[in-house]
Amino acid sequence: MKENNSKTYFIQALLFIVTFFTTTLAGGWWVHGNLWPWTPYSWADFREGLNYSIPFLLFLTFHEFGHYFTARYHKVKSSLPYYIPLPPMELLIGTMGAVIRLKEHVKSKKIQFDIGIAGPLAGFIIALCVLTYGFVNLPEPEYIFKIHPEYEQFGENYADHVYTYEFQRAQDSINYMTVRREADSLRFISENKEGEWKYKAFEPYPEYPNIYITKPLLFSAMEKVLVDDPAKVPNSRELMHYPILLAGFLALIFTALNLMPIGQLDGGHILYGLIGYKKHKIVASIMFVCFLFYAGLGLISPTDSSLYETGLLGFPDFIWTFIIYIGFLFVALKGLRKSAKDTLMYAVIIFAVQFLIAYLYPEVQGYHGWLLFVLVIGRVLGVVHPKSQIEEPLDMKRKVLGWLALIIFIISLSPAPIDLI
Repeated sequence: MKENNSKTYFIQALLFIVTFFTTTLAGGWWVHGNLWPWTPYSWADFREGLNYSIPFLLFLTFHEFGHYFTARYHKVKSSLPYYIPLPPMELLIGTMGAVIRLKEHVKSKKIQFDIGIAGPLAGFIIALCVLTYGFVNLPEPEYIFKIHPEYEQFGENYADHVYTYEFQRAQDSINYMTVRREADSLRFISENKEGEWKYKAFEPYPEYPNIYITKPLLFSAMEKVLVDDPAKVPNSRELMHYPILLAGFLALIFTALNLMPIGQLDGGHILYGLIGYKKHKIVASIMFVCFLFYAGLGLISPTDSSLYETGLLGFPDFIWTFIIYIGFLFVALKGLRKSAKDTLMYAVIIFAVQFLIAYLYPEVQGYHGWLLFVLVIGRVLGVVHPKSQIEEPLDMKRKVLGWLALIIFIISLSPAPIDLI
């Protein structure tokens, strides 16, 4: 037993160390765009990444140990946290979070509620501290010019100029001819027998999407209350260059996702404790379907010409696209625990309504980044909360905390946290 425990502790420690490095590398990329081992990387990049990884891992640690110590308080056997690293790649945040594993079934609704709510509340307190520190200690507005020297020519009104296609195209042309001059992807042509090489004419990309961060209600409110000079407030397209604020922002998003009142998410335990099995099943099912509908809205558009090209086995591509997407919906909706016939019916109806909206209002888009999370809920975490063996009612203190947690869910959630526009 001791040997097994030692092996488990070693794995948990190793996962934490790996996650520390992957989040630090991710932080360096978000700030300066340098990502080891893919681009030149310095100690300064690593040090900058610590401003992101330390507060973010502090949040994750408090969240998980909130669960752990509450479980231990109720004498429920629990593992220490398992941190989940992500490889160092662009647009990734270095981790998928952390989890603990309860080693025995929790029979009491009250204990489930306590363990479920302790993690989000503990993590939320850290998120507030991180954001408060980040907002109070914002650098001067000129800080962004250190990250983007090309913005300085426009002064404090840079946002009116730099997010245009024309500026991005010109900037990309400059980068193409200088920074990426030695890149393997650069194409050359030979002009004479001596083998002199010249660059081909620059060919611009058809579009230049910008990373855009949609701020939750609480984030925006703290921004207005705590920042002494409005000129210091980061533009939503530049927030990733402020590592402490980025960590606080992600802490709110993780808190909101955990507090979603569905299945065996923390919010599911909380809502189950507040309203019981039957009402929770109705509310959770409606929320899950709405979440799934929003996530896939606009994913398949009737105006997409590629849908009508000939594909596999001579059939138009839209047939295979429809089959694959309806199949995805079917798999996700299995979490509702309906019959296969009913589940398929719901999947077809959702797809049909989404497709109709895409036809009538092509500008309406959901956030496709949620689709993987929806699938995890539907197939792993479940939508319907299982019944507890002991269904004792919650006292007033727990009810107040429960409704407070659901309010935190609303004010911490962003419908499209990180997007390309």
